[in-house]
Amino acid sequence: MTKKNILDGQIVSTLAGLFRERVKRTPQALAYRYFDKNNKKWQNFTWAEISEQVAHWQAALKKENLAKGERVGIMLRNCPQWVIFDQAALGLGLVTVPLYTDDRPDNVAYIIAQAEIKLLLVEGLPQWKRLYTVRKDISTLNSIVTTQIFDTKDVYDERLQNLEQWLPSDSDQQYSLHAEESSPDDLASIVYTSGTTGRPKGVMLSHHNMLSNAQAAASCLDFNSKDRFLSFLPLSHTLERTDGYYLPMVVGATVAYARSIPQLAQDLITLRPTLLISVPRIYEQVYGKIQNQLEKKSAFAQKLFALTIDVGWRRFEHSQGRATWHPKLLLWPLLRRLVATPVLEKLGGRMRCAISGGAALPPTIAKLFIALGLNLLQGYGLTETSPVISVNRPEDNIPHSIGTLLPSVAIKLGKNDELLTKSPCVMMGYWNNPTATKEAIDKDGWFHTGDKARQDEQGHLYITGRIKEIIVMGNGEKIPPADMEMTISTDSLFDQVMILGEGKAFLSALVVLNLEQWQTYAKTLNVNYDQINCLKIKPVQQAILKRLNQHLKEFPGYAQIRRVTLFLKPWTVDNGLLTPTLKMKRPRILEFHAADIEEMYKGF
Repeated sequence: MTKKNILDGQIVSTLAGLFRERVKRTPQALAYRYFDKNNKKWQNFTWAEISEQVAHWQAALKKENLAKGERVGIMLRNCPQWVIFDQAALGLGLVTVPLYTDDRPDNVAYIIAQAEIKLLLVEGLPQWKRLYTVRKDISTLNSIVTTQIFDTKDVYDERLQNLEQWLPSDSDQQYSLHAEESSPDDLASIVYTSGTTGRPKGVMLSHHNMLSNAQAAASCLDFNSKDRFLSFLPLSHTLERTDGYYLPMVVGATVAYARSIPQLAQDLITLRPTLLISVPRIYEQVYGKIQNQLEKKSAFAQKLFALTIDVGWRRFEHSQGRATWHPKLLLWPLLRRLVATPVLEKLGGRMRCAISGGAALPPTIAKLFIALGLNLLQGYGLTETSPVISVNRPEDNIPHSIGTLLPSVAIKLGKNDELLTKSPCVMMGYWNNPTATKEAIDKDGWFHTGDKARQDEQGHLYITGRIKEIIVMGNGEKIPPADMEMTISTDSLFDQVMILGEGKAFLSALVVLNLEQWQTYAKTLNVNYDQINCLKIKPVQQAILKRLNQHLKEFPGYAQIRRVTLFLKPWTVDNGLLTPTLKMKRPRILEFHAADIEEMYKGF
C-alpha cells in the first residue's frame, strides 16, 4: 500500500516530492536566510531560487554516474548548501549520509567506509585537513567536493575539487529539476548515532519515516508561513533535520541559519526568530548567564527577579488549569515590563515557542524560562524514531514530562518499565547490522528505546532512567546518575559532571569547572586560582563537595558524593570524550581518568 502525506491538501509521498510541492505553492516566499561571509551581510533565498540551485547541483551529480540507492555524504555546517545538496541527491534517488563537521577523523573515516560513500561534500580547508590524515581509509570516495576554494598544495588529493569546478559552468543553461521518484519506503538517509559506547550505528530512515514524523510534529503546534526558525543545532542531528528543515518546508516557514554558537546571542537579536529548537545545553548556558548577572545585582533586584519567577510560574500554572487565581497575578503586567520582557528581548523579542529535545531538560531551568513567559516545550525522541515520539503542547504543558504522543505513534511499557514504541517513524533498521537491528526491534515490530518510563492517566510520559545507566552500589542501592548530573549542572560553576560508584561503598564524581566561575569562586576560598594543583587542595575539594551535595538534597541519603576530582580542561568531541551531540562517552571517560578514579577509591 502506498504511503502518502498531505501538504495543504496536496498528496506528497517523498522528501523530494515535499520540496517540489513547496516550490510550486510558494515560489517567491522567503525560504532561507544566511550570513554571507564574503559580502559580510545577511542574504535571502526564495523557494524558486533554491529550486534553481538544486537543479544545477543535480546536473553535477548526474555526471558522477551514481546508481539509485548509492550513498553521498554531507559534512557542512548549517547553510542553504546543506539543503540544496540533500534535495539534489534525494531527487535523484540517492541516499544522503550526514556527517558532523567536528567529529574525529577516524570516526568519519569509519562511517565513510561502512556506508560505502561515493561522493563527499565538505566545507573547506579545516575539514579537509582533518580528513587528509585518514585519506587512506576513505578509499570508497570517488569525489570530494569543497564549498570553499583553498590552496591544496600541501593537502593534495586527486579526488578533490571545489564547488565551482564541480558544477556545470554553462551559466546560461536552464536546468530542470529531476524527480527520479523514490518509493516512500525507499531508503532516504543513513544517520549515524553518536553512540556513547563503541562505534556508531547507521540508522536507516526511509522517506516515509522522516516525512511522516515532520507531518505529525507539524500538527502539534500552530505553525504558519510567517514563522522564522533559527537553525543552529547541527543538521546532522535528526531533531534539527526533521523539525528544523523538513517541518518548516511542510508549513512554508522561513529558516534562518545562525553563524555560530559563540555568535548566537547576537544572531537572536538580529534575526528575531519566532521558533527555536535546541538541546538542553543551550538553555543551561543561557540560564547560567542569567544567574551570573543576577549575582552581581542589588538585593532588591534579586528579590524582584525572584518575585517575577514566583508570579510568572503561578500565572503559567493557572493558565494550564492546575492552580486557582491569586491576587499576586495582578502584579504580572508590571513585572513583565520591568523584568521578563528585557530578558526575552535578548532572545529576539518575537519568540513564541522554544522546543527542547535530545536529553532531559532540568526542571529548574524549564521553570525559569516558562515563568518569564517563554513557551518552552520539552519533547522526546531518538534517531531511530525519526526522531520525535512525544512532545508537550502549549495548552497541555507539564514541563518535567516529555509530553504526549505524536499522532500515529504507539507506546507500551516492557520489562523493567522500558519504553517501547511502534509507528511509521520507526527506522528500517541498522545499516549492515542485522544483529543490532534484531536487538532493537522485536518480532512484533516494537522498538526498544532503552529508557525507563511511566505514563500518567492524562497520557503524559515521564522518563525515569536508563536501563543501562543505573549505578548499583556495593550495598545494593541503585542510583540514577543522569538525574543527579542534570541537577548539579544547573549550577554555573559546574560545566561537566560524571558520577561514579558502580559496586563501590560510596559515590564519587569527576567534575569539570567553569573557568570564569572558578576564578570568582576561588577568591571566596582565599585560593590563588593560578596556583598549580590548587584543585587538589583539601579545603577546595571539601568546599566543592559541600556545594555539590547541596544540589542533591532531594535524593536519598545514600546518594551523596564523598570524593571528587576537579578539572578545568573540558571533555570535548576532539579529545574523544563527548559524542558530536555533546553526550558523555562514559566508558571513554572512565578509561581516560582511570588513575584519578583509582586514587579516589584508594583504601576502600
